[in-house]
Amino acid sequence: MPNEAVLQSLRDVLGADGVLAGDDLAQRRHADWSGLPAAAPLALLRPRSTQQVSQALAVCHRYRQPVVVQGGLSGLAGGACTQEGDVALSLERMNAIEEVDEASGTMTVQAGVTLQAVQERAQDLGLMFALDLGARGSCTIGGNLGTNAGGNRVIKYGMAREQVLDLEAVLADGRVVGGLRKMVKNNTGLDLKNLLIGSEGTLGVITRAVLRLRALPGAAATAFCGLAGYDSVTALLRRAQQCLPGGVSAFEVMWPGYYDYVMAKVPSVKPPLAGPHRYYVLLESTGGGRRHQEDFEQLLEDCLAQGIIEDAAVAATARDALAFWGVRDAPAEFPRLMPGLIAFDVSFSIRDIGVAAQTCADRLRANWPASTALVYGHLGDGNLHLIVDVPGATDAVAAQVEAMVYGLVGEYGGSVSAEHGIGLKKRQELGRTRSRADLDAMGAIKQALDPRNILNRGKLFPDEVIGTSFY
Repeated sequence: MPNEAVLQSLRDVLGADGVLAGDDLAQRRHADWSGLPAAAPLALLRPRSTQQVSQALAVCHRYRQPVVVQGGLSGLAGGACTQEGDVALSLERMNAIEEVDEASGTMTVQAGVTLQAVQERAQDLGLMFALDLGARGSCTIGGNLGTNAGGNRVIKYGMAREQVLDLEAVLADGRVVGGLRKMVKNNTGLDLKNLLIGSEGTLGVITRAVLRLRALPGAAATAFCGLAGYDSVTALLRRAQQCLPGGVSAFEVMWPGYYDYVMAKVPSVKPPLAGPHRYYVLLESTGGGRRHQEDFEQLLEDCLAQGIIEDAAVAATARDALAFWGVRDAPAEFPRLMPGLIAFDVSFSIRDIGVAAQTCADRLRANWPASTALVYGHLGDGNLHLIVDVPGATDAVAAQVEAMVYGLVGEYGGSVSAEHGIGLKKRQELGRTRSRADLDAMGAIKQALDPRNILNRGKLFPDEVIGTSFY
């Protein structure tokens, strides 16, 4: 009865209420938002401290018991989905904000705290935690760091790894690594922190982190712009970055197919501009001072005069700004409107995005004339979202669409995952944008830190890498 031996050993270190199994799992969700199937785990582990995480992983290492760490289950790549024989490890009971150090501009938290809780605590003190994404109310800091989340403010503040000064994690055999130091400058050997961030729970379980806080911006200026060509889009981005003292906090680009579809299909969204354009940009700048809005509007006037912008609407109130963002946030309605949609979240160099997007649309039309392709993205960080809907598509057709899109990403030297990670969904595509030497190095690191391959097995690494490293 090897399973029962594992469960009893886990109960010995976590207590009876720290190990849920059987009927106690009936109301629990085991999959993320990827749509990939998930099997009920052997048990759900709910530790209360780093020490308990360490003890639980030591047990699993001893028995070679596979473990999947889970946060808010808001991912889109299947990285948190459990497979047959796994135990799930949730940090939901490790959700404390342990300290806010206003002098250092840091917040020390446990990995199970939600992103929204961190944001609200910072805001109460006149500070800001810069990471932000739509799942803020359910996603957890551990999951954000495990996938190196991006979100809405990457252009100004960077990805999740730029928001962390230090972290603590537990390796597969139960050893605890890292610390909770509050320094920006810390060149003391190999950077384990950045090795663990983005590793999707395959190298260790992040348990605590020191987050970097920023000054809360005094105001936000927002405009919705219409432009005639992609060269104008990149020109507007360069000018905004050069001329706005507060910098650019959002630069969201929408192609006309996306914009027209949203206006036709989402009744709650109204057109911010009177006429059609080839590109649409939602531009936002956050900053302080009474001249912030004046500088923002002067930039738009200059760009209109120079023909960079064809038309622009400026938000006069916070409600106006929310209405502009409603156009960009409309993809929340897409699963209802296109139940069989195929979604891509990829990245290219800013220079290549325009031609790559056009090439992708042309190939989709050539191969699937009845398909719908909607393109939008965070242009300032090279992140392109593509939604494809092929009426009546079978699994085989979906696979062909994915092969075409990921093949194009490889042609342009892009990334098959701009956000959300690799997980189960993209691991066989990883070789399109990482070299064989890259993959071998990643496999060697995995083997060194998790020699029994118990952490998130079958995720992130392609089959041939795990096969080479472990068998």
